[in-house]
Amino acid sequence: MEKSSKIDMNNIDKVRNSLETESLKVCIVGIGRIGLPTALSFAQAGLQTIGADINEKLVDSINAGNFPLKDEPGYEDIFNSVRKNGNFSATTDINEAISKSNVILLSLPTPMDENNIPIYLALESVGKQLSQTLQSNSLVVVESTIEPGFIENVMIKRIEGDSGLHVGKNFTIGVCPENANPGEILHDFTGLPRLVGGMDEQTTKIIALIYDFVFSVELVTMPDCKTANAVKLTTNVFRDINIAFVNELSLMFEKLGIDTLKVLDAAKRKYNFQIHYPGAGVGGPCLPINSYQFLNTAKRIGLELNIIKHGRMINEKMPDHVINLTLDGFKQCNKSIKDSTLLILGVSYKPDVKDIQLSPAEIIINKLKALGAKIKIYDPYYKNNQIFGIDVEHNIQDILSDVDASIIVTAHKEFQEINPKIFTKMKTPILIDSRGIIDISSANNAGLVFRGLGRSV
Repeated sequence: MEKSSKIDMNNIDKVRNSLETESLKVCIVGIGRIGLPTALSFAQAGLQTIGADINEKLVDSINAGNFPLKDEPGYEDIFNSVRKNGNFSATTDINEAISKSNVILLSLPTPMDENNIPIYLALESVGKQLSQTLQSNSLVVVESTIEPGFIENVMIKRIEGDSGLHVGKNFTIGVCPENANPGEILHDFTGLPRLVGGMDEQTTKIIALIYDFVFSVELVTMPDCKTANAVKLTTNVFRDINIAFVNELSLMFEKLGIDTLKVLDAAKRKYNFQIHYPGAGVGGPCLPINSYQFLNTAKRIGLELNIIKHGRMINEKMPDHVINLTLDGFKQCNKSIKDSTLLILGVSYKPDVKDIQLSPAEIIINKLKALGAKIKIYDPYYKNNQIFGIDVEHNIQDILSDVDASIIVTAHKEFQEINPKIFTKMKTPILIDSRGIIDISSANNAGLVFRGLGRSV
């Protein structure tokens, strides 16, 4: 990317002209699951775009023409196209990428520590880099999911630092929280509304102008950054709480001999019921962390969010319930789980996505090991890999005769299409379904010792 022409990013007419002439230069810092598709979208719109990341292996692979997100339909073709026309490249030199850009988008992770406290070190570190390399009159847009007030109370201070930069004078800043599900990013980027919030009304309008040029989706303007971030967290935490609700109900329905899936299938016919499904737990880089972001914010200002807290507690206990179902199956067979071999089907935190961040599978595996069980793993997205210190098997059929029980942890499409009869090949026909994808009658007819989370047997 050549050095950018100076564009006053606080002048809406000049920004509009730079879009029309495709002279606007964009840097996306963080080209992971969300950042890379974002960068490709900007490049596809005709803008010179550079993706910056500290992951040298990732950057080298991208620049060699290897698209890393094979589970994101539609983007590999875009990747090949924008690389060919020269609109996109990647670099590990974040400072140089920032210095050559008019707009800097931050798509950085916000993980948790061992105490469930959100960590913003990546954002704060880049904020310090911005203070040293940011062009005058640049625009910074934070896409990462952050707590309300982080921009106003932390990020601006990091960028200003001791550099002499002043927000509103030397640079402007706003947010446009990403809104996409892994495995469906292209669909969501082109179909779902985006939230936009800036340090002031003018900045909000300019960010909306840029994102409309790239994505052509509905843009919902917010009065400020903290409100936009509050909306993003609210939508995700709503899901976490409702999953906890159905998880808790599923535990009761099991004891009552009620099939949770039949309840939900009927309930969803009511116009105002939003269906969520029970499962082995809630993983991934969003929902668990987003709930703790709200809890962290509340604690900081002297409040307690009891519903969110208890929802988290319920979801975090679900791996224990999967273990209990497994133990119950072994008890029926008069067999000890110690020294038995169990097959874990699926380690991704969600179906048909290659991602194990905060996956319930890891918790389940560790608990089974603590009980003395031997573990095998099969996941179609991790063949030829070692996950959680265990070599992933190449297929199911070849190993079933060596295992005593199987546990479905992730509802990959391959597992949804499976015939329960294949599990009769196991030494002990114990099948645990934590995702509600196995037909109970079919499992019983096959002679399996079947346990389903939230299912009557």
